[in-house]
Amino acid sequence: MKSAKPKVLHPVAGRPMILWVLESAAAIEPDRMVVVVGPDMEAVAGVVAPHPVALQAERLGTAHAALAARQAIDPCDDVFILYGDTPLLSAATLQRMQAARRATPQPAVVVLGFRPTIPGAYGRLITGGGNALEAIVEAKDAGPAELAVGLCNSGVMAVDGRRLFGLLDRVGNANAKGEYYLTDIVSLARAEGLACAYVEGDAEELMGINSRAELAEAERIAQDRLRRHWMAEGVTMTAPETVFLAYDTILGRDVTLGPNVVFGPGVRVADNVEIRAFCHIEGASIAAGSQIGPFARLRPGAGIGEGAHIGNFVEIKNASVETGAKVNHLTYIGDARVGAKANIGAGTITCNYDGFFKSHTDIGAGAFIGSNTCLVAPVTVGDGAMVGAGSVVTRDVAADALAVTRGPYVEKEGWARHFRERRAREKAAKSGHK
Repeated sequence: MKSAKPKVLHPVAGRPMILWVLESAAAIEPDRMVVVVGPDMEAVAGVVAPHPVALQAERLGTAHAALAARQAIDPCDDVFILYGDTPLLSAATLQRMQAARRATPQPAVVVLGFRPTIPGAYGRLITGGGNALEAIVEAKDAGPAELAVGLCNSGVMAVDGRRLFGLLDRVGNANAKGEYYLTDIVSLARAEGLACAYVEGDAEELMGINSRAELAEAERIAQDRLRRHWMAEGVTMTAPETVFLAYDTILGRDVTLGPNVVFGPGVRVADNVEIRAFCHIEGASIAAGSQIGPFARLRPGAGIGEGAHIGNFVEIKNASVETGAKVNHLTYIGDARVGAKANIGAGTITCNYDGFFKSHTDIGAGAFIGSNTCLVAPVTVGDGAMVGAGSVVTRDVAADALAVTRGPYVEKEGWARHFRERRAREKAAKSGHK
């Protein structure tokens, strides 16, 4: 990845890829999930908490990595071995593997196979009748006949937990890479007369990520899945390929999304909301019947009430805009409350930061804030109050009052004409000197 960040922490749809894997694993209701990490991977341990981590001090292969988890796993029926860089793996596939592990003759090892377009360096699954698995041959150790096999090893396994570590202890490293291959447990199990089996998965969901280009492809696939899901749930997307969703985006029925809408994590949208083109929304909640955008930005802590309007080039941060309120043009509302049915004029800002602290602005229900107003927090505008356009409000405004802080109007007749004439003469004089 050419990154200071551990590979498995790179995000897909706003969530580190390893958390996608843990979520899929949770669907089979494991007693425990353990994450094997290498040295200096404290960041990974922090992200996967409260799941325990096991340290693989030396990276000597996949079997060696699985052995590192020995102390963290109690004797159990099944152990699934997954990979932190395969975020597209589905819970349904793991459930099929679980069913295969428990089916007669209860194979000791179930391997997840797939058929990539270009098998390349993947290990090949050598199969028998039904879903029986005879062996896994690594590409570097395979002959021409084995390399011609299209069914490949994904690395994902479900293993009889009572036999796993006995098999792992017998894995050697006499191979082209000098590593301890997890795949060798298949031949070891077969040598003991134990059955092994395979389940075939979709190549797309078994894509491993080892580069920025592959990360982008995984993002594309994840976004397509999310878009299809929400359209099936009753969301209209006028240009779905331009809408980007987060892993936890929640959208109600009859929501309409215009082109180029982007959701970061933590967004909840209720029914009958229209979000127009080029909006960016993160960490916000939007109540039913609201209209957002175009070109609006809702930042974390934004709460938009029922039937509210948030218009073009408006930014809301850590603020509530209550039922029926309108913030329609070129406005910043931060650390504030906008009361029900209040109207915020174009160019209004809440001056919420003094360089040291954030302060709160409270705008009452039914208040009318004129265009180009600065509300210098902390300040309160009472219910039904009006603030004249162009005002700088530094004191509380009482309910139903009018506050105006403009300077006195001054008009000097003919001043502009005299100014232009004088400056033209000065410019001509300078040109003459040249």
